[in-house]
Amino acid sequence: MWKPGTLLLLLLWLASGELQQETEPRRLPPPGKLNFGYVPAGVYETLAHYEPGPIGILFHMVHAFLYAVQPNAFPHDLIVKLAKDKFGAIQTEYQKVTECVLVCVAIYYEIGFLVCAAVGLLFTILMPIAGLFFCMCRCCDNCGGEMHQRQRKNADCRRGLLGTLLFSTSLVITIGVLCAYAANQNLSSQVKNVRRLVNSNMRDLHTFANDTPMQIEYLISQYATAKNKVIYDLDNIGPLLGGRIHDQLDKEVRPALDQVLNMAGVKIERAIKAMRETKEALESVNASLEVLQDGTGKLSLNLGQVRTSINHTLNDTDCHDEDSDATTAQLCRNIRQSLSQLQISSNFTRFLIFFFKSNQNHKMDKETWCSFLFFLLSQGFSSLNDTPHMVIEQTRSVVESVTNLVDSIGNNISSFSKAFPVQSCLSNFTIFINHVHAKIEDYYPEIDKMDFYRWIGCIALCCMVVLVLAFNYLGLLCGTLGYDKHASPTTRGCISNTGGTMLMAGVGFSFLFSWVLMGVVTIIFLAGGNMEKLVCEPFHTKELFKVVDTPYMINPEWKNFIPGYMYNDSELKLTTESLYSTCKKNQGIYSAMHLDKVFNISSYLNTTVFTKDVVSQLDSLKIDLRGIILLEAEGRQNLLDFSEAGLSEINYADYLEEVNKGVTVVDLLSFARELEAQTDLMPKSNLQSALKGHVSTLRQIHRQQIVPMEQSMSALNQSMRFLERTASDLPVTVLDAIKAAQFLISQNATHLINRESRKYTNTIIGYFHQYIEWVKTSLAMEVAPCKPFSNMVDTAEIMACSFVVDSMNTFWMGLGCSTLLLLPSIILAVKLAKYYRRMDTEDVYDE
Repeated sequence: MWKPGTLLLLLLWLASGELQQETEPRRLPPPGKLNFGYVPAGVYETLAHYEPGPIGILFHMVHAFLYAVQPNAFPHDLIVKLAKDKFGAIQTEYQKVTECVLVCVAIYYEIGFLVCAAVGLLFTILMPIAGLFFCMCRCCDNCGGEMHQRQRKNADCRRGLLGTLLFSTSLVITIGVLCAYAANQNLSSQVKNVRRLVNSNMRDLHTFANDTPMQIEYLISQYATAKNKVIYDLDNIGPLLGGRIHDQLDKEVRPALDQVLNMAGVKIERAIKAMRETKEALESVNASLEVLQDGTGKLSLNLGQVRTSINHTLNDTDCHDEDSDATTAQLCRNIRQSLSQLQISSNFTRFLIFFFKSNQNHKMDKETWCSFLFFLLSQGFSSLNDTPHMVIEQTRSVVESVTNLVDSIGNNISSFSKAFPVQSCLSNFTIFINHVHAKIEDYYPEIDKMDFYRWIGCIALCCMVVLVLAFNYLGLLCGTLGYDKHASPTTRGCISNTGGTMLMAGVGFSFLFSWVLMGVVTIIFLAGGNMEKLVCEPFHTKELFKVVDTPYMINPEWKNFIPGYMYNDSELKLTTESLYSTCKKNQGIYSAMHLDKVFNISSYLNTTVFTKDVVSQLDSLKIDLRGIILLEAEGRQNLLDFSEAGLSEINYADYLEEVNKGVTVVDLLSFARELEAQTDLMPKSNLQSALKGHVSTLRQIHRQQIVPMEQSMSALNQSMRFLERTASDLPVTVLDAIKAAQFLISQNATHLINRESRKYTNTIIGYFHQYIEWVKTSLAMEVAPCKPFSNMVDTAEIMACSFVVDSMNTFWMGLGCSTLLLLPSIILAVKLAKYYRRMDTEDVYDE
């Protein structure tokens, strides 16, 4: 009875499943960013950083002292003017600035150094003169030369104080000598590291020269990555370009084909679920109608029997006897009047016959159409899904020509290294490195020899102070150990007298050496201090670079010296500071030196890789999709036949209105409760017992018949509403929708094809753009990183400033402090020697 609808559901279910498989999207790798890998890079071993260790504390003390001596800012303008005068860059301008002004400016800057130098110079000149007069004074028995000591009560206290002060002074002098010795040894040990640093820098330069050709070859070889991706996309132009066109058309065409399937209450996206729900709804309607048809007859018979039984019971004499209770008679009349409500409310048989009739009339038409519908829809989807194959066939010639162009571009790229003069430059550079390294190796013996002489000289200077300290310490030791407080000045022991003699010997050597020491300290101070303030400190603050990069300083016609000398373009922003900073970041020498002035890689790649021929060939893509036919004429006629199948002619509103009336006119439970309530008002009698029996019968009928029928009616109501929605979706304008989709494919798809073709072209060209940008970025950041050149500058700064200048500054600071303290040492030693030496005479007091 329901076989036509069931067959229709089954066929559409299968059709939707196959169509889903046919229209499964193609899974291809999406076009994205190409991975060119990492440019192979060598490891530079030079660590251009110096940690002085514990002696760094002394270096910081020297820097603090120099800042106190010279707190003025770096004399940028003064040095620039002097440099311009030196190089002859200014003439008229220099005439406006008198030599006196420049001298005044220089003196103002050097005032701290000049004051200290003046003090050192006075010390150097006056010390030997003072020593000469001191000797002459002592020879005349003055200045402590008289061998006579007056007796004083506080002699012991004075002797102890003088000894303590001399020991403290000697201890400070010792510390100064140790600092000077440590600085001297540090310089010697660091000179030995010079060879290691130089060799490390030379190896880095060789690494730079050896790795650069390999890195450039890697850049050239990575064109294959872009080429392979382009060829892959060209080989897959059908799935890529055709798939995009298909997907865009599918958004417009698929709804029309979906509507064809919706005529059976199903959509492609929910085919399986919708088929099952429709099938279940039809089966539910069938089951519900069968239950209601059978239950209506039985219920009508049982309700008639109940009415008859109640009427027969109400004919009892208790309802009509004149002697009976008036209330009972009234209740009987009320019950008899309500019996007309005990009957069914809806006529389900009428709708059941109509529903079967609606389906029976079109049984054969639906079976025939359903089988053919699957074939037509499969043809429509297959025609639409054939878009990628059509694109492949129509673009075959364009793909071949673009592939040939890509190969020719690869041949042009292979000549990259020849166009860029890398190999010859690096060969000359390697020869230059070897030559320089050999020259430096020749100087190592001379450097070691000079350092040895320097070390000997510094040790000799330290030994001068150590000799004075030796006499001081020995004098204090002998004087302290040999002193006898009970002995008179004329009877002092030999040890005590020896101590005093050693102190005086130390005084003599102090006069002999101190002026030599101070002269050397002053010379080293002026040289090392100015090197620190004018070279080392400005290097760290980048002030030195600003001086070198001053426009028009070296050549009055060049704003910037480096680009003016190298490229004859002084306006180019290439300065010493920018070059050093770029190399410090280990970026490529191509960007650091602005080598695009010699060989512009951007213009070369733009003319070599990104050719107009590729674009013109890709723009010539012509795709015609008018061969796609969604629905043939026979299919259109079948759609018309199905739309007139008769399901939509059912009056669902009247049917649902009848269903919603309920099973009976009155609610049977309510009727039973009302009847029971009226029976309870009657006196106990056979009438009351009979009526209560009828109440039980009504409740049993409700439980056994009404409740199942109400459940069937509820299920029937839901199923019919679902079928009503399905019937309301039957396509009245399906043919119009398909016609519009066909018109879109045949006439209006040109814009869509052009848009997707441009996207595809941009994707192909984008691979070339990615390669070009990667090459430019790699050249600027990774190829031939120039860190070795900044390391050479840093190494020179470390050797000059950290090794030499800091060590020598620490040396003069320690030695200078020791030399200055020789003055109080002389005074204290002369006074203390009086308390240790044996006197010739002494004070004698008569009793």
